[in-house]
Amino acid sequence: MHARDAFPDRPIRSGVLLAGTTVAGGGEPLDAVDPATGSGIGVVETASSQQVAEAVSSGRRAMRDRSWTALPAPDRAALLLRIATLIDDHGESLAALQTVQNGKPITESRSQARSAAETFRYYAGLCETLEGGLPPPRGNHLGLTVHEPVGVVAAITPWNSPLTMAAQKVAPALAAGNAVVLKPAEQSAFVITELGRLCCEAGLPPGLLSVLPGTADTGRQLVANRGIGLISFTGGTATGRSIAAAAGQRLIPALMELGGKSPHIVFPDADMDRAAAAVASGIFGGAGQSCVAGSRLFVHESIAAAFRQRLLEVTAGLTVGIPTSAETQVGPLVSTGHRAVVEAFVDLAVAEGGRILAGGSRPAAAEFANGSYFLPTVIDGLDNSARAVREEIFGPVLAILTFRDEDDLVEQANDSDYGLACGIWTADYRRAWRIARAIDAGTVWINSYKILSIANPFGGFHASGLGREKGIEGLRSYQASKSIFFGLD
Repeated sequence: MHARDAFPDRPIRSGVLLAGTTVAGGGEPLDAVDPATGSGIGVVETASSQQVAEAVSSGRRAMRDRSWTALPAPDRAALLLRIATLIDDHGESLAALQTVQNGKPITESRSQARSAAETFRYYAGLCETLEGGLPPPRGNHLGLTVHEPVGVVAAITPWNSPLTMAAQKVAPALAAGNAVVLKPAEQSAFVITELGRLCCEAGLPPGLLSVLPGTADTGRQLVANRGIGLISFTGGTATGRSIAAAAGQRLIPALMELGGKSPHIVFPDADMDRAAAAVASGIFGGAGQSCVAGSRLFVHESIAAAFRQRLLEVTAGLTVGIPTSAETQVGPLVSTGHRAVVEAFVDLAVAEGGRILAGGSRPAAAEFANGSYFLPTVIDGLDNSARAVREEIFGPVLAILTFRDEDDLVEQANDSDYGLACGIWTADYRRAWRIARAIDAGTVWINSYKILSIANPFGGFHASGLGREKGIEGLRSYQASKSIFFGLD
């Protein structure tokens, strides 16, 4: 059954969640298209400028009355746990909403719905148990450290993994005592508006959460609003730089989880079969629309030919299909417009001297004709200076490069504007440790890839972002430390 069949009697229509209440959007409505079929599935209602201002004002009023901030931590934790339960209860419908609008395979959407629930549970635990500090006194006084909420958080999330990205911002921000105005990408408005509704259904006080679907202009208005105390953004690096500049002008904190061009490294002593499977899933999972996609494969020159052949066999065996099928491993890209960007990068790679070993085109079967599909693509013949190797493509395109030794590898892998993730395959744990420490990346996987935990901080170096999400750091990012001293003389 296609996810669209879950709504047989009416088109999908998302409203605006304003201070906990669903209202009609005051902005220009946007048509929503199923990327698997190219057919219209409904309308995304967008927020007006007045609604953006009202959402921030409502959040500030909620912070001023301190009903949430002053609520005992166990009570805040209990509410976050109720949100997690509601997400689990509605997991299938949330997964269907995500899949029908952004094309992510339904199995992955179901997994991300479960992950979103676990995120709220994790921060419920931290909310109840994470206390302030009492440093040893350095004089005749008692010094305490407390952690205050920053106020109203502007959370801006992307379309590629909306459930997990929204949960990773909303849960810690609420656990830290803040109000949140959440602006989802228009291609994920349906599922995020529903997620927000479930949060409010759990009992959030009015004004603590608003969800404002809209275009980039909606995001700019939110960022510019002087009532915002912190900006948390996940998306492209160019947009992130613009938002960070705006935050810098106002001297407010900004969390930026941005792009990546992650190296995936294979040494001669690696388990070839496991490594080939991981390299393929690391770039082709989610059709490559992942910030941590392992889009640069570095394989030792002594095994390059053999590993390339094994990788091509794995790639040929991947199932490209409609995203609602449990057998599908590679679904469509989010839109035909984004597919055109990916195709342009592949054309550029060929112009730069690259050779297409697999894919490089749309699938030929008639069932894919109206969707935004693009085949898993493997390219070699490029070096690390090629634009197709240096720039984030955000699609199912893998570039194969080789290295001579560890020094050559580290130099090439770190010759990048980005530093988000890295994968290393080797049986030598000493080598794995050396390379893991030498590579500029916020997350390093050894003999694995894309293992993620809400308990571990996540973020990147260089143009991959600022700050960290998830873990204890992810909660503290939404707070400001305050030192309070009692004189004992």
